[in-house]
Amino acid sequence: MKFGLAFASSIGIEHQDALDICRTAEAAGFESLWGGEHVIMPSTIDSAYPYTPDGKIPAEPETPIPDPLIWLAFAAAAAPTMRLGTCILIVPQRNPLILAKELATLDRLSGGRVELGLGVGWMKEEFDALGVPWERRGKRNDEYIEAMRALWAGPHAEFHGDFVDFDPATCSPRPIQGADIPILVGGDSEAALSRAVRLADGYFPGEGDAERLGALITRLRQGAEDAGRDPDSIEVNAMFGVQMADPVAGVEQMAELGVGRIMVPAFFFAGDGGMERLAAFGETAIGAADASV
Repeated sequence: MKFGLAFASSIGIEHQDALDICRTAEAAGFESLWGGEHVIMPSTIDSAYPYTPDGKIPAEPETPIPDPLIWLAFAAAAAPTMRLGTCILIVPQRNPLILAKELATLDRLSGGRVELGLGVGWMKEEFDALGVPWERRGKRNDEYIEAMRALWAGPHAEFHGDFVDFDPATCSPRPIQGADIPILVGGDSEAALSRAVRLADGYFPGEGDAERLGALITRLRQGAEDAGRDPDSIEVNAMFGVQMADPVAGVEQMAELGVGRIMVPAFFFAGDGGMERLAAFGETAIGAADASV
């Protein structure tokens, strides 16, 4: 079982705090650090957040959400053994050629440790503020991924689609992982499940309830089989929320469901004594998982 520290960037926004969380997580046995993304938090949000019963995002306007790629570049040096991921990057909001360059640079500097967790977005108000069309964002996302993979694969790449169109061009440096930077698709919808089967190496649902998570995993695996793909080739990354009440039992539960990486929200370790709680989680939950292998 692997353990990722999700949303680590949001509790490590100052220099020393970022160093502390990266180094403590590394020492505790986490194998990856993850940063979330929202460019802005509109003062009025009518769009429904898909992961809470009331449709309200559990964040305040001043909740810090640093740019994940810049934060992960800092983390790459602070924690040199850990993988670096986004949970999640809203790909349709970004220029795919610039994003390809940014991810390639981060992968090169980190020694090939980058994972791209992505989503198509749920907050229309943010798209509107950025001047990015809300409609067809799923198709836009998928085409952006194709275009970036073409640029990562080698020199003189070209791409001609509905949203991206360029003649032969070279984007250098290319990732150490080449066009195989792992891609994780976030979301609980049928579209997200289908996208994970089509183009992803991993799946990251937002669901934390074990029964509903199990149902999503079953649907993912069935979709992969229907598409002629080995279900085991799609690693499940699952949020560890209610399981924090009994982390050791929660780890066992996740293993039984077929989860490959447990994503522990860093918010549990915010505030006074947070790094001590983070270290203790490593000793108990991660230590128990390692002992059971």
